[in-house]
Amino acid sequence: MTNDTKNVPDNGNSTAIPDEKMKELVNAVQHNGLVALRMRFDEVDGQVMMHEVYGPIFVFRTKDESGDSYACGFFLRELIAKFQGGGDPSEWLASFFYELMKVKGGRLLPHPPQTEDEAKAIIDKALVPACIAAVKEEFAPEEVHAGLDWHDEHGPVFETGFPAISDGNNVCAFPLHVLMAHYLLNREPSELLIQGLYRIREEHGMN
Repeated sequence: MTNDTKNVPDNGNSTAIPDEKMKELVNAVQHNGLVALRMRFDEVDGQVMMHEVYGPIFVFRTKDESGDSYACGFFLRELIAKFQGGGDPSEWLASFFYELMKVKGGRLLPHPPQTEDEAKAIIDKALVPACIAAVKEEFAPEEVHAGLDWHDEHGPVFETGFPAISDGNNVCAFPLHVLMAHYLLNREPSELLIQGLYRIREEHGMN
């Protein structure tokens, strides 16, 4: 690729909020999430998991009309942005579950890989092929570069971009651990890549 300036985002939740204030914030965000989802679903519960890289992760579960359970996880920063940014947080949160419910039979969170071999198998057999297919399908018939690369600061990344753009930034990249985190929370990792590609198109007046 040419002009390979990479937009590698900070997806951590690093913060200097004191512990007591953080507990209050986490409790408030979890409460708001439950209230928002209960506007759309009859049965909702949730839990908060602490992650050493991403901070608090909020996992909500609900059931469809058949009683099958579905789970989806969210990061603190994105939930705060949705609750404070106007619009309808319940619609946004529910959209993830409506998408999951298209596959009948329930879908709880995947089991995290316990070894490097298990992680590599998920990356090679599920994560990377699905992301390549998604970005190519989204922008077909336009040519889209997509695949693994190495970033000096962030390590292994998934990189995607438009070879046809020769002037300015034509590539976005996300660390593999960020895409894996979304995968393990029943989120669609390719959405991050697709959003990044649309931002590149907008920067070049292509939308």
